[in-house]
Amino acid sequence: MGRAEERRARQRGGRRAAPKRRSSGAGGKSGIRRLFTWKKILGAFFGLCLLGMGSFVVLYLVIDIPEGNPEAELQSNVYKYSDGSIMARTGERNREIVDLAKVPEEVQRTFVAAENKTFYKDSGVDLKGTARGVLNTLSGKGAQGGSTITQQYVKNYYLSQEQTVTRKLKELVISLKLDREKSKDYILAGYINTSYYGRGAYGIQAAAQAYYRVDAEDLTVEQGAYLAALLQAPNQYDWAIASDTGKKLVQERWNYVLDNMVEEDWLSRSDRQSMKFPEPKEPKTAAGMEGQTGYLVDAANFALKKQLVAQGAAEDMEQAKALVDLGGYTVTLNIDKRKQAELEKAVKAKLTSKLDPEKREVDADVQAGAVSVDPKTGGVVAMYGGVDYVKHFTNNATRDDYQPASTFKPLILAAAVDQDAETQDGVPITANTVYDGTSKRPVVDQGREVGFAPPNEDDVDYDDITVQEAMNKSVNSVFAQMGVDVGMDQVMKVAGDLGMNTEGDQAVPAQTLGSMGASPLEMAGVYATLDNHGKKVTPAVVKSVEHKDRTVEFPEPIGEQVISREAADTVTSVLTGVVDDGTAKASVRDNPMRDGQTVAGKTGTSDNNKSAWFSGYTPELVTSVGLFGEDDKAPHPQVPMYKAGGVDYRVNGGGFPAEIWAAYTFGVMGEVTEFDLETKQGNAVKPSTTPTQGQSPTRTPTQDETTEPPETEAPTSQEPTSEAPTSEAPETESPSQSPSNSPSTEPPTDGQSTAPENPLFPGGDREE
Repeated sequence: MGRAEERRARQRGGRRAAPKRRSSGAGGKSGIRRLFTWKKILGAFFGLCLLGMGSFVVLYLVIDIPEGNPEAELQSNVYKYSDGSIMARTGERNREIVDLAKVPEEVQRTFVAAENKTFYKDSGVDLKGTARGVLNTLSGKGAQGGSTITQQYVKNYYLSQEQTVTRKLKELVISLKLDREKSKDYILAGYINTSYYGRGAYGIQAAAQAYYRVDAEDLTVEQGAYLAALLQAPNQYDWAIASDTGKKLVQERWNYVLDNMVEEDWLSRSDRQSMKFPEPKEPKTAAGMEGQTGYLVDAANFALKKQLVAQGAAEDMEQAKALVDLGGYTVTLNIDKRKQAELEKAVKAKLTSKLDPEKREVDADVQAGAVSVDPKTGGVVAMYGGVDYVKHFTNNATRDDYQPASTFKPLILAAAVDQDAETQDGVPITANTVYDGTSKRPVVDQGREVGFAPPNEDDVDYDDITVQEAMNKSVNSVFAQMGVDVGMDQVMKVAGDLGMNTEGDQAVPAQTLGSMGASPLEMAGVYATLDNHGKKVTPAVVKSVEHKDRTVEFPEPIGEQVISREAADTVTSVLTGVVDDGTAKASVRDNPMRDGQTVAGKTGTSDNNKSAWFSGYTPELVTSVGLFGEDDKAPHPQVPMYKAGGVDYRVNGGGFPAEIWAAYTFGVMGEVTEFDLETKQGNAVKPSTTPTQGQSPTRTPTQDETTEPPETEAPTSQEPTSEAPTSEAPETESPSQSPSNSPSTEPPTDGQSTAPENPLFPGGDREE
């Protein structure tokens, strides 16, 4: 055999031998490789791509640009009084379409810089962002950003806000078609004219007026950048209501917008560096919300939004607001038209008609708020939010940034009676328990001073005084000690149970002076619960809501028993003394319109006269009136009200607030009624026992507590039978008829405290 033949034989033998070597150890791999070859994988990939492209082509052919979304033509909301008569109609979109040519080009570009820098170059969609949104929707991660201006406009005008794959695919197709059929200017104009900017403003023209009081054509670049930044979170970024965090975030986004404009050569660096953040003006409401109407509508909307969240129709208040803004709601309020008119009339007659800012500058700083509640139903039958909704945007009836002062004292007594509390000497606390009423007397707990020694109003010393008399004269030193006797944790718990928002408030003796914040709405609820014999009353602004697509059910305003009837009725009985022989007698007891009506109530005047209150009630009606010192110039800090309205010195709770209360209550009360009380204590009933010792020497009163107690400025004491358990026994002689320390001729200022300095127990409050 020649060499060539041998070589061919070896080659033939090699080919024949090869299968034997493969079969010896890799038979499985051979099968997988035959199944998944690179050619098959590549073919499958291109097949899927072709299938996807084909499906998209079908969608593109099938889906047309629809008519404008019906939600773009929204209904109004209708608000009614309790009798069914119309109060207001709102909800017509505050929008005025403007041509893009009327919007300065630099302002137009602020929106592009904020939302979609590639707007003028792209095809109307962001494929990466859309794909991410689809995947996140499928995986349940929720909505994600990344949409172009075209896509956002399509979503706003042609589609719904639902987060589904179907909606996202439609958005993609319509955006592509719209970008092909319409100009970029058309799309941008639609976007800035349909977007919501907050403050009820839809579209750039309404937004320019709402935030800067100018037309869109007069907007500056700085202002345009704020409006563009606002679209990301209209309520959170509204400067007038934004939190500190919200203000920081919107300023960061404002800077982001302008920096993007520099990056795109739409704004020079020198111009950018000279720009300052343009703080928007305060909100100015739409026409038709003048007077008290705007306050009532806002309060009803807040209650509606809160309930939509509570029942799961909305995830948060922002989303609930969007639902309310869609319109279609008929909201019936508990507001009684006659009572509402009488409350407004009373405020005008007893307060606003006497304020003359041209004569006295302080008169411009006085704000009034009031809420009237039916204690049997919990309905808010009247509300006074301020001089005019279009002039003073903040609702004084619901604001809770002012101290309720001594209107808090009845809650301390309620806690004492409800918990059968005792004094430091082990004596039960009742209306007849005697305390040491010396001004600035250190508060004692288990024989140790706690670092709090509050002065009484005008630093008056009362020495031995019963709880009833201390309530009548609003003696700070007595109730500061009583709070510690009861336990401040328990006092704050009872306050929360009665209806006060005590979350975040420290349970310290200083709270006995009412140093936390509270609103007239809150205090009306607290006193309504007392009037309702201890069954919780949560004031309800809204009576009912109707909507064609959803049911909104409100909780029952009357709740469970939160304190015992005896405790509630005892406080009511004691509070009649404030009217008949206390700080409210001049305005209420002797009012010729009273006609024998039984009344319970409490005055309050806060430190440095920044607020003054009267919260009072009859068996049928509870009303809380507050006066607040607020500088009429931005940023509207709290200020004193000394000599406002022509008073000689301090604006007391027994003055304007009690006068407003009496004029209103006696004007609408109807038939004279009496309290049905289950108690043997207090001014409303004749006591069955003599005063008992408690943290001061026992003394025998000169006269039993009756429905007409003697009109004395301070009680008369007899020689004590025992000494109080304090480091220094008080003088036992009768206090003078005049204060031991005359009030200063100049109003006190913040920080003029004679009480011990202690960060946990701030002193110096001169509340009554």
